[in-house]
Amino acid sequence: MRASRLISLMLLLQARGSMTAGELAQELEVSERTVYRDVLALSAAGVPVYADRGRAGGYRLLGGYRTRLTGLSRDEAEALFLAGLPGPAGEMGLADAVAAAELKVLAALPPSLRDAPARAGQRFHLDAPGWFRETSPPPGLTELARATWRDRVVDLRYRRGEREVTRRVEPYGLVLKSGIWYLVGRVDDGHRTYRVDRVTGVDVSEETFDRDEGFDLAGHWREQAGSFLRTILRAEVTVRLSPAGLRQLRRLVDAPMVYEDVLAAASGSDEQGWVVTRLPVESTDVAYAQLLALGPEVEALDPPELRERMADAARRAAARYAGPARRDDPQGQR
Repeated sequence: MRASRLISLMLLLQARGSMTAGELAQELEVSERTVYRDVLALSAAGVPVYADRGRAGGYRLLGGYRTRLTGLSRDEAEALFLAGLPGPAGEMGLADAVAAAELKVLAALPPSLRDAPARAGQRFHLDAPGWFRETSPPPGLTELARATWRDRVVDLRYRRGEREVTRRVEPYGLVLKSGIWYLVGRVDDGHRTYRVDRVTGVDVSEETFDRDEGFDLAGHWREQAGSFLRTILRAEVTVRLSPAGLRQLRRLVDAPMVYEDVLAAASGSDEQGWVVTRLPVESTDVAYAQLLALGPEVEALDPPELRERMADAARRAAARYAGPARRDDPQGQR
């Protein structure tokens, strides 16, 4: 445990240049007294850790001291190479950079860990797109990735419905969600999200922008994704579900938060285990398609037009199966 902490302390100083005892204690989740002891232990082991006194002081490594990656455990080394799984980095035009970085890390590893990339590649593969999605990256992705890295303002031509609009955007980040790339950018002091596959043109300007260092891309995306889902789920239907139907509904809804809402709204079960609950949906048409997939494990209660459509579908299905299969019926052929 302490050995791992000492390596972490050394790597923090190597990456950040200078840190106070308080900053190190916060990063390592230990007391400042423990940091003082760890610094003394590193100095005794020959690591040139020095303390600068004064208001701007702190600990630092002397003369650009660098450590080789000899402190990595096997699990850490193999996890490191998982970051280079092919796919998203290549789509952003970073495949060569990732390959070069992996070679440098590999060269720095001790001989006993040189098989880490092969072991990781044999055991894990990331296939981000959905089953029936186009796998080629959007045309403007590489340009947007470069502009994002370099904090360059871009002029986007963007397809919105039947028309094309132009936006001047400060690209803050790119997000890959279910095989679809999104650009998060600042426009008029507000952050907006654009689907990259709807971008019809990208002009990267020479103008740079000052990034808000307090902006949290992951946190912003979580908030936006939740808000977007709530926005599109404009309707609500009331249904009665069997225990099997409630279980099957989990794979039909678009997000765990929707399923959690369904569970929270569920009434107490009857003697057969059926529950009445409310289901947030985009529209009654979408609800109709979803509920058909549950077959006899669901009963639509409200709105009345949805219940009538489900009843009509049930009547037609019952009539279809009332007699033997008709070999002369094209829909009954096998």
